[in-house]
Amino acid sequence: MPTLTDLTRQHTDLDAADLEWIHALVSDWQLLADLSFADLVLWVPLTSRRPRKNGTVEGWVAVAQIRPTTGPTAYPDDLVGVVADPGTRGLIDVAWAEQRIWREGDPEWGSGIPVREEAIPVRRGDRILGIIQRSTNLSSARTPSHLELTYLQSASDLAKMINDGRFPFPGEEPNLARSPRVGDGLVRVDHDGRVLYASPNAQSAYRRLGLATDLEGTLLRDTTALLVSAPVDDSLAVVAGGRAARETEIEANGAIVQLRAIPLIVDGERTGALVLLRDVTELRWRDRALMSKDATIREIHHRVKNNLQTVAALLRLQARRLRVPEGREALEEAVRRVGSIAIVHETLSHTPDELVDFDDIADRVMAMAGEVSAPETRVRPRRVGGFGVLPAVIATPLAMVLAELLQNALEHGLANRAGSLEVVVTRGEERLNVLVADDGSGLPADFDVESASSLGLQIVRTLIVGELGGVIDLRPRSGGGTEVVLDIPLDQGPRTAPPG
Repeated sequence: MPTLTDLTRQHTDLDAADLEWIHALVSDWQLLADLSFADLVLWVPLTSRRPRKNGTVEGWVAVAQIRPTTGPTAYPDDLVGVVADPGTRGLIDVAWAEQRIWREGDPEWGSGIPVREEAIPVRRGDRILGIIQRSTNLSSARTPSHLELTYLQSASDLAKMINDGRFPFPGEEPNLARSPRVGDGLVRVDHDGRVLYASPNAQSAYRRLGLATDLEGTLLRDTTALLVSAPVDDSLAVVAGGRAARETEIEANGAIVQLRAIPLIVDGERTGALVLLRDVTELRWRDRALMSKDATIREIHHRVKNNLQTVAALLRLQARRLRVPEGREALEEAVRRVGSIAIVHETLSHTPDELVDFDDIADRVMAMAGEVSAPETRVRPRRVGGFGVLPAVIATPLAMVLAELLQNALEHGLANRAGSLEVVVTRGEERLNVLVADDGSGLPADFDVESASSLGLQIVRTLIVGELGGVIDLRPRSGGGTEVVLDIPLDQGPRTAPPG
């Protein structure tokens, strides 16, 4: 399906500013469709806007279409991309030539149902960019209610504003994805902000805010200000009074209501406004609950980090008191392992979700490992490539594995000698490949990773194979030294037992 941008660039000569205006219009024209109970199709003239001698253009292309949520559609088929020859869209040709809204007197019966057709010019500045075809399915027509009459009058005012180039509002960018819709609740106010009509949903929303009386006849800004317990700011008076195209939220009586004002400017004068409103209590409380949950999780990570640092400090203190070198060395290794896990929890304590930038963690683990090499032959590990963002379920064991491998390379392969130590990272869509390589003394001739008794290698193997479901390959490096290859799946689904 071609996009609006594709169609306009392919078939018309509209410039970037024209296209931006049309995008702003169609992003908000669900409002007009719902108020009109009608389908809307935007037709744009083909190629240039050079009119022929009879005032018509070279043809039309339909670049956008919307159906109403308040009534039956008149066009079940998509018209976007349809190219119409000149003269086949008579109502649109007339509206274009005369540059005014044009309505047909009798309904059309071409599709077997009665459809009332109207054409609304879309104006930007002193030029007409296209024509909106408004088609109303009359098959379910009935005696209009007060709500329907208000909707239709509001739709007529909006149509005039589009024809006058006053809608959409230049420079105003409401959050249309979350803005209230017509069916959520509608209030129409006059020039002074007095309520002329409030839909049942709008009245119900104000009931939940604590209003015991009807809205009609009241000044909406004053009524709203009396309900709100918090200090009233300027945005509330502007939106509730309908003086500017803005949005705000109010909270009272345990309920939260979102307001959006749409000033109605007809023939150059502000005649009133539409105020759309939506009860967002459950949505906001859920957002707050999620924020509270996220804050709690971050606080837990912060406390875990603090506790791990406390444990590391106690182990370090105990190591200093030991007179047995093997015991002191074991405790110092435990301190480093605890420290690598603490780094992950420290990072998680600053993120809103369970995702971390592992590059920063890896660099800190590498710096921590490099501090244990002999000062006279200081080896600084170097990283090539990036880990990117990883979930905590991978980051925590991987940080510990990386610390173990670096520590092992520095203490054994590069013990008391200069050399290089690299961490080379290759990340694909589904797997992460990590190579830890040194140019040290290499592996013993009879080395077997499966039967190795080293606690560090046992930890690495348990975490990579058992916890992450990955593969580890420890082998001699070409040219001397050792390299360890880790192949880790990035999709860490639940596993009932370690693989293998």
